[in-house]
Amino acid sequence: MPSGLAALLDDVSIIARAASASVDDIAAAAGRAGSKTAGVVIDDAAVTPSYVTGLEPARELPIIWSIARGSFFNKLVILLPAALLLSEFLPWLIIPILMLGGAFLCYEGAEKVLEKLGGKKHGKNLESPIEDPVEFEKKRVAGAIRTDLILSAEIMAITLSEVATESLLTRAGVLAIVGIAVTVVVYGAVALIVKMDDVGLHLAREGRTEGGRRFGTALVNAMPKLLTMLSLIGTVAMLWVGGGILIHGTHELGFLLPEQAIHSAQHWVETISGGLSGVLGWLTFASLSAVLGLVVGAVIVFVLHNVLGLGHTEDHGEAAAH
Repeated sequence: MPSGLAALLDDVSIIARAASASVDDIAAAAGRAGSKTAGVVIDDAAVTPSYVTGLEPARELPIIWSIARGSFFNKLVILLPAALLLSEFLPWLIIPILMLGGAFLCYEGAEKVLEKLGGKKHGKNLESPIEDPVEFEKKRVAGAIRTDLILSAEIMAITLSEVATESLLTRAGVLAIVGIAVTVVVYGAVALIVKMDDVGLHLAREGRTEGGRRFGTALVNAMPKLLTMLSLIGTVAMLWVGGGILIHGTHELGFLLPEQAIHSAQHWVETISGGLSGVLGWLTFASLSAVLGLVVGAVIVFVLHNVLGLGHTEDHGEAAAH
């Protein structure tokens, strides 16, 4: 009996160590994959507050929660199983799908840049009068969830590309962790952002001290600048990530010149920049990736809008026009 118990405990310890190693592998892979999704996450956080524009403050958090629930469904119920099936049976499709997503990011980023430079805006105006608040809210939430599906697909594709060679269990764990973490971070941040002006207004009016009232006024005044900064960062991040995806994808498909040229420029900057070589080298790669993303995106914008005559009707595009 003692020997049997000892053997059982030994088996349990082996299983526990294996499970612990699997958890460590999943956590490490999730960290690598999560960093790659930065551009999409920032853009998502920058755009989402626009979905509560023009609605009652009391409805802001319920609407964000509705969108967040839809985002969890998109990632965990629709995209995670699809990504696992794809990686298991059609792994060769991952790179082309990822490149399509990268091209979409380039298109979104370039469209925003061109609109800021005076180009034609596409989509409905968010400042149009709201005739039926209930119906308007339903349409806004539905549009946000559709847009989230596109961005979530890009996040999951980026994540999958980072763990394509891992075991099925690790892939599933990483996709789930990244999906949950991204959704919590994005919509948690959005909730804080959209309520910041309400908190600031309350402090400015009801603050017990002069310092508190000044802080409240500063929060209210900071909101437009914060949203503008987030929009700018999101646009740059989309172009950088989208361009980087295309560069990596073309390399994987056998067209080596773009990645070799950019890495050569990165290496040259690193060799002449001394102690800042790491930072400046990374900035060089990111900047050139963003430039490539802008060029590719501008071509797509021209073809879609000027050649094919297609407008950007998604809510994401509507938000981008503002």
